[in-house]
Amino acid sequence: MSNDEKPKIGVYICHCGENIAGAVDVKAVAEFAKTLPDVVVVRDYLFMCSDPGQELIKQDIKEGLVNRVVVAACTPRTHEPIFRKACEDAGLNKYYFEMANIRDQCSWAHWHEKEKATEKAKVIIASAVAKARLLEPLEDRYIDLKKEVLVIGGGIAGIFASLDLANAGFKVHLVEKSPSIGGNMAKLDKTFPTNDCSACILTPLMVEVANHPNINLLTYSEVESITGSVGNFKVKVRKKQTYVDWNKCTGCGACLDVCPPKARVPDEFNEGMSLRGAIYIPFPQAVPKKAVVDMNACIKCGGRDFSGKEPRKSKSGKPILAPCERVCPTGAADRTPYRDPNGEIVELEVGAIIVATGYKVMDKSYFKEFSPHHPNVITAMQMERLISATGPSEGKLIKPSDIPKLLEAKKKGEKIEVEKPKTITFISCVGSRDNRYHTYCSRVCCMYMLKQAMILKEKYPDLDIYIFFIDVRTPGKEFDEYYMRCRQLGIKIIKGRAGGIQVLPGDKLLVKGYDAEVCRPVEVITDIAVLATAIEPDNTLRDLARTLGINVGAEGFLKERHTKLYPVDTMTEGIFIAGCAQGPKDIPDSVAQAKAAAASAMSLLEPGKMTVEPLISEVDKEKCTGCGVCVPLCPYGAISLVKHEDKLKSEINPALCKGCGVCTAACPSKAITLHGFTYEQVLAQIKTIAKWPEIQT
Repeated sequence: MSNDEKPKIGVYICHCGENIAGAVDVKAVAEFAKTLPDVVVVRDYLFMCSDPGQELIKQDIKEGLVNRVVVAACTPRTHEPIFRKACEDAGLNKYYFEMANIRDQCSWAHWHEKEKATEKAKVIIASAVAKARLLEPLEDRYIDLKKEVLVIGGGIAGIFASLDLANAGFKVHLVEKSPSIGGNMAKLDKTFPTNDCSACILTPLMVEVANHPNINLLTYSEVESITGSVGNFKVKVRKKQTYVDWNKCTGCGACLDVCPPKARVPDEFNEGMSLRGAIYIPFPQAVPKKAVVDMNACIKCGGRDFSGKEPRKSKSGKPILAPCERVCPTGAADRTPYRDPNGEIVELEVGAIIVATGYKVMDKSYFKEFSPHHPNVITAMQMERLISATGPSEGKLIKPSDIPKLLEAKKKGEKIEVEKPKTITFISCVGSRDNRYHTYCSRVCCMYMLKQAMILKEKYPDLDIYIFFIDVRTPGKEFDEYYMRCRQLGIKIIKGRAGGIQVLPGDKLLVKGYDAEVCRPVEVITDIAVLATAIEPDNTLRDLARTLGINVGAEGFLKERHTKLYPVDTMTEGIFIAGCAQGPKDIPDSVAQAKAAAASAMSLLEPGKMTVEPLISEVDKEKCTGCGVCVPLCPYGAISLVKHEDKLKSEINPALCKGCGVCTAACPSKAITLHGFTYEQVLAQIKTIAKWPEIQT
């Protein structure tokens, strides 16, 4: 159709069941639409997005009745592609389409004021028609896609996303900031509701990742910068300095025990309940199982300090070796070579990115009412390590305050007996569902408290266990049966919030709470208090989101494009999210979302080319004065100043431009046009709205 052809506009109004028709008089709006300039066809239908509804539009186009289409219905975020496709299928340029959102912006907002909602619907449609009269034909463009994917985060979500992609033939670069993959799941003893051994499930997957020919595993590494756009992201990854030659290190662990006591620091894997040396392997099943030197803890006890300088020598003239150097059978801990403390930069080119950075457990120190500094007041993650066979007490239930004595005795080769706890009390929703901290539910706390209580009660039947719940949330398959099993074991459930913990003489703790079922205060004397602290976003997530150019929600987790329809997509094309980076969830949900993110990345990259909408900005070089106002304003870094006929002019990279319109609005010379939203088109809409009382009369 020629652009000079007179507009023949068809207006199609959707009832959307009662979503729109319940608040808007659709028939009255349809009659009004017939009076608008260049409108030749007006139809209303129960569901315009249905096949019969779309067929109405297609038929009118094919019969030559309309050459512009306005659909008044739901949000263009979800429905615009549907109607554009209908126009294209009927032979009309799909950008001769305009959508009027009379659901989100009208009926939903004004459902209790039908008369006013009807009038507003008329305004929205009149505005859309005014723009439709000035629409121009546009053509899609295509870009090549690189069939490689970056996965950020090596927890269970990152592992599954990587394996699915790698098994489908895609090259995967898996970046994990810790020395080993495995994430928080590696710390767990068992997983609910089947009580399977966490390590038995996870370790084979970790090994598979390390051995997969299509996976480039980059542990102890972090994403430094990302440029480019979908299909062609350029990524810089910093591999942190390990100070151990990983090509030589066999993970034998000989260096771990000889690290001096002064270099010992709290062990992150055991949640600070034991100590590790400055040179360490994160945990026994680590992948890769390689040693790393923590330079913040290292006391440089040898004659060399990794700088490559001439080492100090003994009286005999031999170099003084650090203990780790002396015992290393392969020479991997050799401090002679110079090692850059900044590590090295690895540059990657990928077509898509999946963010699966997991979560962290909220620090108990925030909750002064629970005496958090007492060693026997612990988090649920600390309890996981306490009951684990790889934990500080090797799975033996003891009071955390006795762990240092047990470890010291073990070091000396002695055996000591410590008193077994008689009572353990769990407290739910510590930091979750709390206006002071996090209003969201962390989702897994009820279940992991029941899991830990069940494991302990089955192993130690004489143990008294109390659980304070605000209310029990077990909404999963086999979850409620799990809860009932705990009650049958004699675990005491108290419905009510615990208000505080008081330290009693003799290392006992007094938990004060309220039992809502009997409507009275309760007090429990306990040996160990376990706080189910909230799941929080990782500390580095906001900075990473800024690097990626994706949104973060009010609660701090990454924001998906659409809660229901696009739960793994982000507003930046080609970047997907999975697992607890998107919000609190359990292992099966994290795995499901990881597989969905992998599938989305596959469907995007598999064709090798991608259609890109032409709704982007373009610079008119004749009007551009080269002032550069637009350059720093572009949130996607798509604009730069380049020489054009010996003068600096703005230039927009179409692969990076997202059509946000910031540059168009800011340009003092009106030299930038945003296709699909030109000055004339937007101004026509504004004038229509401004003149509404006049139009109405």
